[in-house]
Amino acid sequence: MPRVISIHEYVLKPSVSGEAFEQATHDAERRGLFDLPGLVGHHFLRGLKGARRGAYTALWIFESRDAWERLWGTVDAPVRASDYPAPWKIWENDVLAPLLDQDPDAIRFTSYEEV
Repeated sequence: MPRVISIHEYVLKPSVSGEAFEQATHDAERRGLFDLPGLVGHHFLRGLKGARRGAYTALWIFESRDAWERLWGTVDAPVRASDYPAPWKIWENDVLAPLLDQDPDAIRFTSYEEV
């Protein structure tokens, strides 16, 4: 069954250091905020070369499109932010939002299905 991989691009506020972002991601991991049904892996990355050098990105790997849709809804009918899983709301609202230059739900992202 093909997995779904979502790529989230983060732009930090000018006043937020990379170290602060990295510490926040480690803290969120320790708190279990990414323990979501169907999420089988995640990676936080810092750009090494190219257009996003020094910028942060996350890869979210879901076991299947069905698992992804159970969490986020379908492409044509996404769930409302108020209906996100409780740990994800903490991640976005309490951890991520203070670090980003925009609302976490307004970041640039793309979700891919394996072929």
